[in-house]
Amino acid sequence: MDYELAIIGAGPAGYSAGIYAVRSGIKTVVIDKSIGGGLANVSPKIENYAGFESIPGMELMEKMKQHASKYADIHFNEEVKKIEKNNDTFTIETSEKTYIVKAVLLCMGTEYQKLNAPGEKELQGKGVSYCATCDGFFFKGKKVAVIGGGNSALIEAIFLKQIGCEEVYLIHRRDQLRAEKVYEDEAQAKQVQMMINKVVEKIYGKQKVEHLDLKDTMNGEKLTLNVDGVFISIGEMPQNELAKSLGVKLDERGYVVTDKQQRTNVKGVYAAGDITGGLRQVITACAEGAVAALSSTEVLGKKYPY
Repeated sequence: MDYELAIIGAGPAGYSAGIYAVRSGIKTVVIDKSIGGGLANVSPKIENYAGFESIPGMELMEKMKQHASKYADIHFNEEVKKIEKNNDTFTIETSEKTYIVKAVLLCMGTEYQKLNAPGEKELQGKGVSYCATCDGFFFKGKKVAVIGGGNSALIEAIFLKQIGCEEVYLIHRRDQLRAEKVYEDEAQAKQVQMMINKVVEKIYGKQKVEHLDLKDTMNGEKLTLNVDGVFISIGEMPQNELAKSLGVKLDERGYVVTDKQQRTNVKGVYAAGDITGGLRQVITACAEGAVAALSSTEVLGKKYPY
């Protein structure tokens, strides 16, 4: 075997795991189907990662990549097609080659569910965001809209009001929200403006978001809503297909279930980062990646270093 541990996904969790694994004497390969960085790449600025007062998400991921590359072998633009467990080893088939390893760490993360509205892709990072915790601070004193009707959307709307957004509109396509009543009551108390039975037909802006073109789902009436930013909160989808193929246990939302050592129910398979659900922040992904890498020593015949 050229490698003992294969880390699938080169985001914060994967980079952190690669560093900790190799420093623990584990021959490690990190495989990513794209350029690495995951969803952190789309955040214009990150201001809640300790040590960096303010840094573009892509820049932070580049720093992590450079650091991790000094230790682990990282293969970008190489997609894992299949993983099979054979007794105490795993056979990994990618778009480039086949690997045989003793442990697998799943760090594929999640992907934001998109509206697929015109202007969404073009204005991503220019007023279109999928994370109020990450980007809300930049809209203090401004008008923003949150798209969605579940708990996450209401929580984001409340958060945006709390940090000082001038106006917060909640846009939902149905006549009733899906969120728990407690969140709805709190949002109303914070004077979040509810816009039910509305869908976004277009996100408009030249250099940044300027307004939304909306349509009433009941009567077809069209209207324009002037906003500086839009937070799309209609869900995230864990990239869990490989986990499913291995028989890894998932929760009701499709996230990988792990214990405190980041073990899954399948011996030799670990998971870290956004694919495990939870807070879904860069700092927690890095921590989980470190724990998972060190935990993998138990199936690699190596001494746990701490």
